Amino acid sequence: MEKRVFAARGAIFAENTKESIQEKAVKLFNAVVEKNGLQKDDIISLQWTLTKDLDVLNPATALRLGNAALDVSEIPLFCSQEAFIQGGRPKVIRMMLTAYMSHKPVHIFLDGAEALRPDISK
Repeated sequence: MEKRVFAARGAIFAENTKESIQEKAVKLFNAVVEKNGLQKDDIISLQWTLTKDLDVLNPATALRLGNAALDVSEIPLFCSQEAFIQGGRPKVIRMMLTAYMSHKPVHIFLDGAEALRPDISK
C-alpha cells in the first residue's frame, strides 16, 4: 500500500504531577511510534487533550522535555482541555497523531485506558 494520511489514536491515565504527565505522555507517544513503525518525517502533527484534573503540565511540553523516541522539535504539537462530560473518566491524556503510513494505524491505549475504547485498543 502506498503511504497516505492516517490518524493514530491513543490514551493513558496519569496522576496530576509533572513527573507522571511527562512519563505517561512520552510512554504513549513512544508506543504509538513503535507500533506504527513511524519515522520523524512521517509525522504531520500531534494533538493532545487532557482532562481538567490534570493541570500541572501540558503533555506537548512534557513530550518536548522528555525522552521521546523521535526528535519532536519540528513536529507541530497542540494541546487542549478535554470536554467535560458527566461521568467521564478522570486523569486521562489522549492523543491523535496524524502521519503518513502505508498501513492502517495501530491505536494504543495503555495503563487502564484500554477500557475507554475496547473496540480499537491493541
